Amino acid sequence: LARLAMVNVHFSLLPRWRGAAPVERAILAGDAETGVCLMEVAEGLDEGGVYAVERVYIGDNETADELRSRLVDIGTALLVERLRDGLGRPTPQRGETTYAAKVGADECRIDWSQSAEVVRRGIRIGRAWTTVRGRRLLVHGVRRGAAVVAPPGTVVRHETMVQVACGDGQSVELTEVQPEGRGRMDAVGWLNGARLDPGTERLA
Repeated sequence: LARLAMVNVHFSLLPRWRGAAPVERAILAGDAETGVCLMEVAEGLDEGGVYAVERVYIGDNETADELRSRLVDIGTALLVERLRDGLGRPTPQRGETTYAAKVGADECRIDWSQSAEVVRRGIRIGRAWTTVRGRRLLVHGVRRGAAVVAPPGTVVRHETMVQVACGDGQSVELTEVQPEGRGRMDAVGWLNGARLDPGTERLA
């Protein structure tokens, strides 16, 4: 590093979310915003000074893949601009440091006893899964649901929606799922084909 300075494009507002999964951790934490930091590479993990930063609001239903795609475009433009105009001197990071560890498969399992908001965040980061009748079901799409009176994990059919009860008396609406061994499909079509009994059957 002393012989050849390096620049990194990091997808967070440093020093918040240093590490491998800053986009996922920002969504899981319910952060309202994140950003792109153009930073110098230092010996410590994401500890280098910041040359430039751009703040970005996180959409209410935005997935980690969608947010990352936006950050790639913003970060690329910021890097090109600063390489053209000159990097200048980096500013030391200030504020509380948090770390963004990788998200493991066990952490991607949906815990329906949690609040609907926490469940929805977990689905938005990707690879979320649950089980139905002992078989794995990936959940790719989700929206806010309505208040329901049912045990957590109960599948509730309301007209053309598939809702699942959560631990706080609210629900999430599943929009796209993927049964084990099959491709992605609309949640209503899955429910019809699976012949579940809404109101009694539960996801686990």
